[in-house]
Amino acid sequence: MNETGMSMEEGAQLCARIRDELNRVIIGQAQVVDQVITALLAGGHVLLEGVPGLGKTLLVRALAGSFDGTSRRIQFTPDLMPADITGHAIYNMADGSFRVRRGPVFTNLLLADEVNRAPAKTQAALLEVMQELQVTIEGDSLAIEPPFMVLATQNPIEQEGTYPLPEAQLDRFLMKVHVDYPDAAGEVELARQVTMGETAQKIEEGAARPVLSPAGVLGLRQLASTVLVDAQVIDYAVRLTRATRSDPAIRIGASPRASIGLIQAARARALLRGDDYVLPDDVKAMSLPVLRHRVILTADTEIDGLDPDQVLTRLVDNTDAPRA
Repeated sequence: MNETGMSMEEGAQLCARIRDELNRVIIGQAQVVDQVITALLAGGHVLLEGVPGLGKTLLVRALAGSFDGTSRRIQFTPDLMPADITGHAIYNMADGSFRVRRGPVFTNLLLADEVNRAPAKTQAALLEVMQELQVTIEGDSLAIEPPFMVLATQNPIEQEGTYPLPEAQLDRFLMKVHVDYPDAAGEVELARQVTMGETAQKIEEGAARPVLSPAGVLGLRQLASTVLVDAQVIDYAVRLTRATRSDPAIRIGASPRASIGLIQAARARALLRGDDYVLPDDVKAMSLPVLRHRVILTADTEIDGLDPDQVLTRLVDNTDAPRA
């Protein structure tokens, strides 16, 4: 037992139950489920990239349902204004006062669908919420009640009419998670559930059964922050991040925020595994989701047909991990 009031064993059991609930609803995306839960435990935001129709909206609803939290969805469009996200003040003619109407960011989980379709000013408003956990309306700062997490989606195919996310905003996402097609067995099960009406029933029922409360999520986050990290493992995470700045295939490497995020994610993954200490394998497993959106490749590397994952995989393989 520690200062969270929850033992490591109890925390690991709760994490396993959340995972089971999400895998019951989200078919064929076990790795995505694990990475999203890891981000929730680490208190970070997630950028989801994948073609439409892979269950990203259902994933957010299921995750919110697993801890009895609230979720909202915003469809980002080129004409979306900052006030459409944060809310705005309305003048009441009856008494001559202003009343604040809160926007959809006042929730636990926010699905920002096709976030790169909104203009820079709207993205900046979302950035303040992600970084500061507050919204400024008419000069007043309104706090967002924790736990709060943004899951933003990008369509990797349709780029016409999009506004690429600036590096400063990309750096605020703890992870970039690739949502790929399910394997054959998973797709067969998904097709069976949809045609039998089971998926529609899950959505109507709130997708996932609550395992804990929003306060319980905060307890798990605090518990994850107490997971032991050896000095050699910290050094390993920093060396991985610094290696991105000297690799000839990378034009701009990851910032120190990436080193911190890598350790936080590794701690959360260790808790999800059921351990109270971080292994080098935890850092290695989190390196691609934490680093892939924080590096910019050189033009020659892109011409050669390499993507960030290929470059980072080689970099990780060439970086010595602690053996003891």
